[in-house]
Amino acid sequence: MSTRQFKNESRTELSKGRATICVVNYKTELLTKLCLRSIRKYTGARDYEVIVVDNDSADSSLDYLRNLKWIRLFERTGQVMRSGSWAHGTGLDVGLENAIGEYFIAMHSDSIVRREGWLDFLLAKISEADYACAGSGKLDLKPRWLETLKKMTDVKKMIRNLTGQKRNDFYIRTICAIYNTQILREENLKFSMRTDEGVTCGKHIYYELMDRGYRTNPIDRFEAAGYAHHLAHATMVLNPEFTVRNRTRLKYEKKMRQILSSPEITSILNDPSLDR
Repeated sequence: MSTRQFKNESRTELSKGRATICVVNYKTELLTKLCLRSIRKYTGARDYEVIVVDNDSADSSLDYLRNLKWIRLFERTGQVMRSGSWAHGTGLDVGLENAIGEYFIAMHSDSIVRREGWLDFLLAKISEADYACAGSGKLDLKPRWLETLKKMTDVKKMIRNLTGQKRNDFYIRTICAIYNTQILREENLKFSMRTDEGVTCGKHIYYELMDRGYRTNPIDRFEAAGYAHHLAHATMVLNPEFTVRNRTRLKYEKKMRQILSSPEITSILNDPSLDR
């Protein structure tokens, strides 16, 4: 497959070198606060902006966001007709439409930046060869050896491989991924593409980029996890309106308690100066 070249002449419309970080919020004040404060704490003097799109939360999380002077807030009052991937994807589309940065970073509200240099890390991954996007699949906190053991004992996967049903369903997820803003706009690509058909937000945009000849840069998820946490399923667990199996809810509630009680996280939550 040949490598698709973007149109350099139209990229001047955007602020070169700047990153637009987009977070979609829906009724998760604690998580969104932690996400934004971690960005504020660990991004430093890099040229960036933060867009937060609120998906009609109508709760205290929106009150919190309205008081932040360092973000650009877009409120989708009465505009969110569905939940899940459609809501998140269309929220990211609002951010993309209003972005002024050369690069667009999609980040979940339950993602947490872990250390300084995270933005430099992502920028290097996308700019080193003019990639259209860069990012990982999942962001794992578990040790690599445990993941290897899980793969070795995955009976269902073994059966699929033996019967010729091996699947390659990797895609760069919007947990914490970076995209070339102009490429997405020129190609009229949306994060919400096919989400009304049940496709996960961001999945189809990744396949479309590859099908159209653009290069993508998958990042090893353990390497990426050195820069950001992801509290998987946290939004669903915290919102009773989402249907989650009780076993799953208990599992992720325990995981959240462990992470949120860590010194690293409590220090961020206890620092209101990061809101200014």
